[in-house]
Amino acid sequence: MEHVSVPPLSRVAVCGGTHGNEMSGVYIVREMQRQKLEKAESVSITTVLSNPRAVEACRRYIETDLNRCFTDALLSTPITDSTSYELRRAQELNAQLGPKGSEEAVDLLLDLHNTTANMGLSFIFYSLDWITLHIYKYIQTKLTSMPVRVIQLDIPISEAYSLESVGKHGFAIEVGPQPTGVLRADIFNAMKEALDLTIEWLQKFNSGITFGGGEVEAYVLVKSVDYPRDPMTGELTAAIHPQLQDNDFKLLRPGDPIFQSFSGETVKHEGEELYPFFINECAYYEKKVAFHLARKVTLTFPSINVKRD
Repeated sequence: MEHVSVPPLSRVAVCGGTHGNEMSGVYIVREMQRQKLEKAESVSITTVLSNPRAVEACRRYIETDLNRCFTDALLSTPITDSTSYELRRAQELNAQLGPKGSEEAVDLLLDLHNTTANMGLSFIFYSLDWITLHIYKYIQTKLTSMPVRVIQLDIPISEAYSLESVGKHGFAIEVGPQPTGVLRADIFNAMKEALDLTIEWLQKFNSGITFGGGEVEAYVLVKSVDYPRDPMTGELTAAIHPQLQDNDFKLLRPGDPIFQSFSGETVKHEGEELYPFFINECAYYEKKVAFHLARKVTLTFPSINVKRD
């Protein structure tokens, strides 16, 4: 691949509390604000508690999921008396950190999340972005406390629904397992290390260091799977099978158990071999998702350095 030069990445937003009960990001942002950490060498840092009402209530959201409010269509929706708090907040964040798709948007937006699933530390991003892949590779080679993986949601940026899509570049960091409303030091430390390494990479990049190209394994979302449900009531009739529970990113083959019904029967996986993630995520019950399934691919990225005027 041809070498790529990119303008300096000097304006960074670090966001936590997009979901108000995912505590690692909340406390990382609060600590950065307490320390008044607004600049690190060539990088200016904006810290944001994305959903302050939900943080105060220690709930995922107040009226609607803030992290589903950042499509172009929703961001351009006129505000009325019936507009939800979270959509109003999404438009405020877009004005502060974007506008999405504009030259005024922050250079890099990091959104910090926790998951109840056993996913280690996962990057989530949309269309192919060399900046994200270089930062991911840098962190993967240096963070040893837990597995580090990258997930691509193959969605056009105009339809990208989460906060990180507002920046010129952006990704979410998901770290787990951690229960909602709970703070675990090991999970907090891994997230903080990933954030520190991101800032370190940006400083090196802005200083003129060239980062070589390479390859990474990535998981590309294929589909979502719901729990078995009663067709009349919609109530669950099964739980995640013990052999699947906590086995995020382990290859799922046809015939492998995926659910155990409340009467003791096993439901098995059908179809192609894929990789499950977000297994039994607490917040996804309402979204009718028991787990996502992904295909593992190899992504190749070019060498990169900063473009000087």
